[in-house]
Order: sequence, then structure tokens, then C-alpha cells
Amino acid sequence: MRRRGDQREDGTTLITMETSPENNYGTMVTAFQPQDGNVFSDGSTRVDFVLVWEEPRSMQEESMGVSPAHLRWREEFLKRLRHSGLLQEQKEVLQTKKKICFVLLSAPWSVLCYYAEEISLRVPLQVVTAPIVNWSEQILSKLSLPNLMSQDVPNPPPDYYTCQFRTNKLERFLGSDNKDTFFKTTQRHQVLYEILARTPYGSVKNGEVGVDRLVNEQVFTAAYPLHEGDYQLPTPPVSPQSLSLRQILYAYWAQWSCWRRYQPLDHIREYFGEKIALYFAWLGFYTGWLLPASVVGTVIFLIGFWLVATDVPANELCGSGNSFIMCPLCNICSYWNYSSICVTYKAGLLFDNGGTVFLSVFMSLWAITFLEYWKRTCSSLSHRWDCSDFQDIEERPRPEFTAMAPMTVRNPVTGAEEPYFPENKRFNRTLTGCMVIIIMVAVVLIFLTAIILYRTILSIIIYKSEYSFFSFSAGRIASISGSVLNLLVILLLSRIYTTLAHILTRWEMHRTQTKYEDMFILKVFVFQFVNFYSSPVYIAFFKGRFIGYPGNYNTLFGVRNEDCGAGGCLIDLAQELLVIMVGKQLINNIQEFISPKVKSWWQKRKLNPQLKEAGQEAQRQEEASPWEADYQLLVCEGLFSEYLEMVIQFGFITIFVAACPLAPLFALINNWVEVRLDAQKFVTEYRRPVVERAQDIGIWFPILQFIAHMAVLSNAFLIAFTSSFVPRLYYRYTRDSTLSGFINFTLATSPLSYQQQHNTSCRYRGFRDENGEYLPEYFHLLAIRLGFVIIFEHVVFFIGRLIDLMVPDVSEEVEMKIKREHYMAKEALAENQSLGKTMIPGNGEAPPSELRQRRSRISPQESDPPSPNLEEIAEETEAIFSS
Repeated sequence: MRRRGDQREDGTTLITMETSPENNYGTMVTAFQPQDGNVFSDGSTRVDFVLVWEEPRSMQEESMGVSPAHLRWREEFLKRLRHSGLLQEQKEVLQTKKKICFVLLSAPWSVLCYYAEEISLRVPLQVVTAPIVNWSEQILSKLSLPNLMSQDVPNPPPDYYTCQFRTNKLERFLGSDNKDTFFKTTQRHQVLYEILARTPYGSVKNGEVGVDRLVNEQVFTAAYPLHEGDYQLPTPPVSPQSLSLRQILYAYWAQWSCWRRYQPLDHIREYFGEKIALYFAWLGFYTGWLLPASVVGTVIFLIGFWLVATDVPANELCGSGNSFIMCPLCNICSYWNYSSICVTYKAGLLFDNGGTVFLSVFMSLWAITFLEYWKRTCSSLSHRWDCSDFQDIEERPRPEFTAMAPMTVRNPVTGAEEPYFPENKRFNRTLTGCMVIIIMVAVVLIFLTAIILYRTILSIIIYKSEYSFFSFSAGRIASISGSVLNLLVILLLSRIYTTLAHILTRWEMHRTQTKYEDMFILKVFVFQFVNFYSSPVYIAFFKGRFIGYPGNYNTLFGVRNEDCGAGGCLIDLAQELLVIMVGKQLINNIQEFISPKVKSWWQKRKLNPQLKEAGQEAQRQEEASPWEADYQLLVCEGLFSEYLEMVIQFGFITIFVAACPLAPLFALINNWVEVRLDAQKFVTEYRRPVVERAQDIGIWFPILQFIAHMAVLSNAFLIAFTSSFVPRLYYRYTRDSTLSGFINFTLATSPLSYQQQHNTSCRYRGFRDENGEYLPEYFHLLAIRLGFVIIFEHVVFFIGRLIDLMVPDVSEEVEMKIKREHYMAKEALAENQSLGKTMIPGNGEAPPSELRQRRSRISPQESDPPSPNLEEIAEETEAIFSS
């Protein structure tokens, strides 16, 4: 480990970089002319990235509206970019009151080669013919059934054996003879972003590094790579093979007519990168698996209608007349008739019946099986897309971390010298972040308590009103309004904490982008888990448990503890779930559908008037340039909010499915819409994001596993303690198999002291005697409930473990490919070893020191390079490794 000294531009250079196009090795000034118009004024130099800033047109406004520090930072940043070898061209667009400046950036061949090796870009060695086959496609093919989900997407991207780029092995890579097209457009974007993100513009110690900080400080208003042409299909129509990749994605993926089609994952990966492609692969896989869950849930719900019509206790309650006079639900409420809740009681049976036990077991096993099969699918995709070893070997430190880390250390895996941040400092910062999480969780619980009090107080106020209709429905009105208020509080706190979590995670200085995102996601999820699920958990397991009994009610801040509604707590829980889950989905979908269009319209409205490029002829101004068109689009906000929305939904349909069998159906409908909305956003409304590689969906998978395990316990306690399943079962086997008299069995009579005080008796839900003490039946039921929880979770966890053992994480086909590749690598190693022996200098050849010296001029980054023949063997072996 050594402390880092003065910041150098890029340390040592692999290839000498020159900024003048005519002197560059493999310069971009060739006959290359892209069809999308993403070129400099010379018509050939490709635009790889665009920087934008706005400034007032007049000198007086300029002196007032532009910060000198911003001017200094911008000039310094652009100067350092020129020193790093990037080609620049500036364009100006004049508007009525302001001037928009575009700086077009392009990386010459020498810069691309240097940074491709620096950030370990993978380049092709050999074409692989391995068509991707969907599991449902295989099943339908075996059954000889037509596949309505398949579609013939033109220009499928070829698959390659790849390896990490090495300049001295250039001639061995496919397409190396054409330096203009050797690196893919997305790889050029990666190189440019790496340079932009690690280039300092001021004091490195103060974190004045990278384009992201400059955009946040409004020095630049935007920094983005360009889309490849327009997404609109050409008129008149052309052959599908003539469409650009963006047009193919729009026609075969983003349109609503594609709702029942497979997603073109290889095309998505080619245009947006592996990280975004894995998100859509997971979303499509999850949506497909929701289909059987929604069918089972809907069938259970429909069976509930038949059970309602034939349920003996329900008929008994509805026909009880004035037999059961119930105690007041609040201190100022009056006595009420139990038969008055006939409709509510029957509605509760739609969610609380014997079928929900089966549904709970089914959904618990469904969640475990879904995650196991996703692991197989993910391993297949990551192998196909060359990401299997990305996190362990290939992933480079974050550019921000590289620029700001105070020292370096040798990577024990790769042997390369890498920036390092002391673990004790990071631990202290992480501990501070944990304290902030605890404080925010406490804030959520305070709001939850406030909403509980709000419901209780509002029900009293409504009950006192002069309108009999509102008085009769006071509890239900207070409950529904409390759920809506809770949803608004949840959404507000989510926004505040997400911003706070970004600041904390950036301050903790995590080495890789994967680790950075994992820690950020973990922070937000812990908070969101409490934020979204605290109210349903309270209703499911705590509401109505600690109310006491007539004459001895428990209070909170002087207000009587909240009791369950007239129909029981399970229907309250179903109502809360529908309001939060469906309400959140509706709000999110409306935001995703309307908000981008409104923002895009406003952005275009601001930029469209008097758009005239300085120094250009009028004929060339009829159509906006690609960088202007993309500047009018919205900033891509990443995948965090998309994943979070789906994971929270996954929690609702698994943790609380016993209370709402229709939850999987609502989730399925939402996700069908979500896939197309997200596709439209990425293809038509967002600026193009810089591609990112990923091995899997990251920390989201362990979070899903945690939710699946929580679902088993939650459903066990829901059935045992919240639903009427166990009391009915107990009564059926100890009293009456027809459940006749069950209603009377569940009601206790007010204590003698209460009757003497109020000169009347009333009934309330509970198992207590005339003195308010628990009856033996209460303890019998408690023992049965605890036994049910233990048996339920042991059986489900055992079956889940069997599923885990029966379903391997890697399919046989992928495992065979991996073994084949290891075999090929060993063969190559053996050949290289035999070849290396013949290349050892001897008999008049150049001495080893001369070879080593010649080698060090090409790659001087290693201070103590190995002998040439061993390095040749290592690189040849690595070149054979793929996927």
C-alpha cells in the first residue's frame, strides 16, 4: 500500500495519444460516415458524447447570471479533456434570451485502445451460434402447440466468444482490420464516460472530480451519449432489416401491441447494456410467473362467493335479529346490533376462508420456486452475455473512487495496483449511515402512531355528526381516509430518505459501482420495508389485541386503543393492502405515463422557439441536430425506482397474500402495463444512458429471498391469529361439526361490574368469563395457534429446501458449456507452454532483458513484469476463455 501523490492525468500511457487527427494512429478521419448524423462538421468524426451548458445571450445578463467559479471549472475541465486526447467541437444554438452551447466529444483510436485495456472492455474472438430459447417456447414446442408469444425480430445481434482487450493482441480479434467499427458504439460511450468521470477540474481533496459533480453544480446542464437515429419508423415503410436498432426496439418491444410477445433481450442488451437488459429479463420472468399465482388467487376468491352463500355462521349472524346487542366501539358510541354488519361479515369471508390456507402455502412455495428458477435463467443470461465473472474479476473501481481515494493497494486477484480507501474510515461512515436509518425508521413509527390516533379521533368526530349515514359508517370512513393519508405519508418520506441515502452512500466511498449500489439499495430498502409494511403489520398483528374489555379498556395517550372494524381485522388488512398496493401502482403508472410526456413537452417548448445555430446556413436549420433532439429528452434516472417498485409489490403479494387473494392478479395487470411503459421511456423519452455491465440483479436477489422467508412466517401468523380459520376448526372438532352456534361461541358477555354500572349487559368479541378473566378455550386456542405456526413454517421451509436441492442454480446446458470452455482453456495452455519453450531466446536470439525492455515500452504499467513466455501463455489462455 502506498499513499497517492499528485494526480496525474492517466499515469503511464499504453499508446502515445495525439490530439491532431492527421497524426493519430487509426484516426477517425476515414471514409466512415454513419447514417444517424452523429458526426462532427467534417462528416466523418463520430460523436461519442455531448456536454451542454446554457448561458445568457447578452453581455449584461451574462455578467449577472454566470458564476466565475463555474466558468473556471468548465474551462479547466475542457482543457484537461483535450490533454487526455479527446477531440472536441463546439456548437451554439441561439434562443431569444439564452444561448445553448454543445461540446461534441470524440475519442481517437489511440485513446480508445488505451482506455479499453484500462477498463477491461471485452472484444470478440469468434462467432458463436447459440440461439436463445425460452422455457415456455420449449414446452409449447413439445406439446405441438402454437406459440402466440414468439415474434421474428430482425437483425439479431451475433453472439461471440470474447476476452479482455489487449493492444498487443489486436490482430487476433474479430473486426480489428476496421478501426472505425471495431469498438461498439456502447463501448465508445463507456470509454468516454470513464474519462469524464475521473477527470478533475479543481481540488481532488475537495471532491472536485468528474462530470457528475459538474452537472449537479449546474456547471453543465447535461452530459449524455447520443441515440442512434430517430425511433419513429420511416415512411414509406422499408424492409425490417433496414431499420436501426432503436427503431427495431420501438417496433418490436415498446409498442402496446407487443404486450403478449417475448422481449428481444439480445437487442436490448446490444443497445442499453447488460444491466438494463437483466432488469427487463427479470421483470418479464416475474410477470410470467405471476400468471399461475393470479389464476390460483382469483379461483380462491371466487370460491369465497360460494362459501359465503353456504356459510352457517354468516347465515346465523344475518338472521340473529336483536339477539346480540354489542358493546359500544368507542367511549361515546352507542350499543349496536351484531346483525347490522351482515354485509361486512360476508365480504370478510371472501378474504377469510379455508381456501386462503391453501393459497398461503401455494404462494410461499411459489416464491421459493420462482427465485430458484430465476437463478437458473440469470446464470444462463450472464454466461451468454459474458458477465459470469464480472464482479469477481473484471469490475473496475468507480471513477469517482479512483480519483478521490487517498492511497493505492495491489489487487490480490488481478495483481494490478488499484486505489484504496481505509476500511476503518469506511466503517465509521457506514455506522453513521446506520444511525440515520434508525432515526428515519423512528420517524416512520411516529407517523404510524399519529395515523392510528387520527383514525380513532376522526371516528369519534364523525360519530358525533348530525348525519346518520356518516355516524353509522364512522369507523369505515376513518379507516379508509387513514389508509389514503398513510399512502401519502409513505410517498413523501420515500422521496426524502432516497435523497438522504444517496448522500450517505457517496460519502462512504465504496470501491466498485456494484458495491456502491448494493449499499444504497440496502439503506433504502430497510427504510422502505418499515415505511410500506408497518401499517399492514400493525393491522394484521397488533390492532385489536390490546383493547381490554368493557369497564377496563386500555388507552394510548388518553385515547381508547383502536379495535378492529365490525367485520374483523382481516377485512381491514385487505382494505389497507388494496389502498397502498393498488393506489401506489396507479399513482406510479400515471406518473410514468403522463409525467414524462408533460416534462418532455415542457422541455421542447422551452427549447423550440427561435432555435438557430450560430454560423450555420438557414437550409441546415430545418431539422434539429441529433444532439439538440436528445437534449430535449429526459434524463434517465436509472433502475433503482423500477426495481424498488417491483420488490415492494413482491412483498405485498407474498407477505400478506392470506388477506388479499386478488393481490397477484392486480400485480400481473400492473406488470403488463409496466413493461411497455418502461420500454417506451427508455426508447422514446429518455436520453440514452451509458451502458453498464452486470452479472445479476445484485442485492435485489437476497432481498427477494428475505421477503420470501418473511412471507412464510407472516402467512402462518396471519392464518393462526388474525383469520377465523383456527377458531372455526377448533369449534368444528370440539362442539358442532356444522358450526351451528359459532357466532355465540366467539362472543363474551360484559362483566358484572359493567352491567351494574350501565344497568344493561352487552356482548363483545373475546373468550372471557363474567369477571373479565380468560376462559380455558382461550388458552386451548392459543396453544393450537402456536402449534399451527410451527407446523406450517416447518412444512413450507422443508418443501422449499427440497425445491432448492432439486433445482440446480446452473442448468445442465450452461454447465456443459462452462466445462467445455475450461477444457479448451487447458488445451490452449498446454499448446502455449509447448510453444513457449521454442520461443525462449537462445542461439543468437535477443537476450531476455532486451525482450523485457521492448515489452515494457508497450505496457509500462507493471513495475515488475513477468517473463515474456509466461505472459504470452497467460494472455493466450485468457483469450480462449469466454462468456
